Amino acid sequence: MMSKRVLITGGAGFLGSHLSDRLIERGNTVINTDNLYTGDLRNLKHLMDHPRFTFIEHDVCDPLDLEVDEIFNLACPASPVHYQAKPLFTLKTSFIGAMNMLELAKKNNAKIFQASTSEVYGDPEVHPQKEDYWGHVNPIGIRACYDEGKRSAETLFFEYHRLEGVEIKVVRIFNTYGPRMHPADGRVVSNFILQALKGEGLTLYGDGEQTRSFCYVDDLIEGFLRLMDSPSEVTGPINIGNPNEFTIKELAEHVVSLTGSSSTLTYLPLPSDDPKRRKPDITKAKEVLDWEPKILLEEGLQKTIAYFRELLESESA
Repeated sequence: MMSKRVLITGGAGFLGSHLSDRLIERGNTVINTDNLYTGDLRNLKHLMDHPRFTFIEHDVCDPLDLEVDEIFNLACPASPVHYQAKPLFTLKTSFIGAMNMLELAKKNNAKIFQASTSEVYGDPEVHPQKEDYWGHVNPIGIRACYDEGKRSAETLFFEYHRLEGVEIKVVRIFNTYGPRMHPADGRVVSNFILQALKGEGLTLYGDGEQTRSFCYVDDLIEGFLRLMDSPSEVTGPINIGNPNEFTIKELAEHVVSLTGSSSTLTYLPLPSDDPKRRKPDITKAKEVLDWEPKILLEEGLQKTIAYFRELLESESA
């Protein structure tokens, strides 16, 4: 495969760092940008001296002028803790950042990938969620800065495709977990693992019967690459996630068992607009990309627990 110059925005984050690894392994030159609001340079320390890797501290809300062949636009706070703390910043990143990257793609005649989200489906009335479902989103709720920000970014991508001829790839990411998750991002997998390793009560919201489908990061990144490598007529949106559905209570019990923790479960009120069920229909990914997840929840949790155990030990040392 011919080497390419690839730009990743939001590249110091959880997904961006894993994507950087895969692209370097493929022989590409990677330009990684991040404003470091939620990204962490520790995720990239093993790449910093690599001759085909460059990191630039940059906010996508500001234009960027580079020569690139492909762009992966991953820049945006992705956890409720972070995007609700800065809702206007999240909206600007989603829309203005996407527009700046689309302009750069147009200038370079580059292929561009948008990391969209299952949050575009909101609290779904259709289960599992297929790509032709338009969603059930509260446009003025506390999650709307992210949900509607990502929906508007998808609109931008398809208008640039239709009007400007930009080659686009849009993926809708379902819950993903693995090493390098931000320890303070408030996501359920990292929360449960850290609470279990510290011997604290695992915090469940509502009755714990709401469901999620958890995809290990290596599987997700493989889906990214297959979509980016697909023929130009394949634009997406395409769901990438694991269709195996678990209740939040089941996840908590798995984590307690795998960590050997003595932690108990504690229950708090359900946050506003929190989806009750979330599960991808990945028929399109199977048919178009020949992709489906390979890593089962127990294996992925073991790898993620090992990462957080090492992180806690290094912090205490």
